[in-house]
Amino acid sequence: MRVLVTGATGFIGGALCNALAEAGHTVRVALRRDGPTPAGVTERSVVGDISTSTDWKAALSGVDAVVHAAARVHVLRDAADKASLYMETNAYATRRLAEAAGREAVRRFVYLSSIKVNGEETAGHAYLPSDVPHPRDAYGKSKMHGEIAVLEVARMSGMEAAIVRPPLVYGPGVRANFLRLLRWVDKEWPLPLAAVNNRRSLVSIWNLCDLLVRLLDDPLLPARTWLVSDAEDLSTAELLRRIGVAMERRVRLVPVPPALLRSLATLLGRRAEAARLCGSLTVDISQTREALGWTPPVMVDEALRRTTHWYLSKGRSRVS
Repeated sequence: MRVLVTGATGFIGGALCNALAEAGHTVRVALRRDGPTPAGVTERSVVGDISTSTDWKAALSGVDAVVHAAARVHVLRDAADKASLYMETNAYATRRLAEAAGREAVRRFVYLSSIKVNGEETAGHAYLPSDVPHPRDAYGKSKMHGEIAVLEVARMSGMEAAIVRPPLVYGPGVRANFLRLLRWVDKEWPLPLAAVNNRRSLVSIWNLCDLLVRLLDDPLLPARTWLVSDAEDLSTAELLRRIGVAMERRVRLVPVPPALLRSLATLLGRRAEAARLCGSLTVDISQTREALGWTPPVMVDEALRRTTHWYLSKGRSRVS
């Protein structure tokens, strides 16, 4: 197929372009401005900023499928007045693209959403695709409205649609929270996380891209929301230990009660960071595995080995 990828110069989009090319697809990318493209790209279309006024006609001409990975990404401690900017890019502009794809008779539209549509923490059971959405911040709410727009347009146009909600994605090029974990382990700093007994679902860039390619290739794709992970949930302490093994560093964990950590973080204005380190967020991918016959191809330890190799060779300079 000829596949249009948005967000191709980003962390996920770049890896996806390469995965699509390896699977035999022709990859066209929608770019804000002309410039370098990821490996595997054979066609490009400059569309400018993605907004409600973007002209998609040329980019979509002759395209069989779209993977919409471009987004205004979540920023921790972002100002409350940024809510409208999230909606503009992640919801309204997504509807514009989906409508344009429907008019151009694009067969399949895959929207990369976020597990933040489900919520911020799990208690009792892992998130399911059928759970009632409960986004807590502007980013999660905008992604939910983007999902609604894609599904509404698909119903009206007959276009096949798939929604993918990944948890935290890691791999070469990762930034933000996961990159900080790599730095902490690399520096062998004492970390007050030995007593944290939470469970977190993660997904490596290789497993996420493998699922996205599968969703494009499956001839009888059910229109639904798909959850994805590495199929192995880890506590924050266990994740740090696994990173330490991959990086060949000593991980120094100190037992501090999680309730105390959360209280201190709240006083310091870092409540959200503490929630990610101490809280649980797990997803149930049994429906994804059963409906598609899909299994994550890369095990967690191998994915961490590849990620830490990138970090040690290139990633250190990108830690803020």
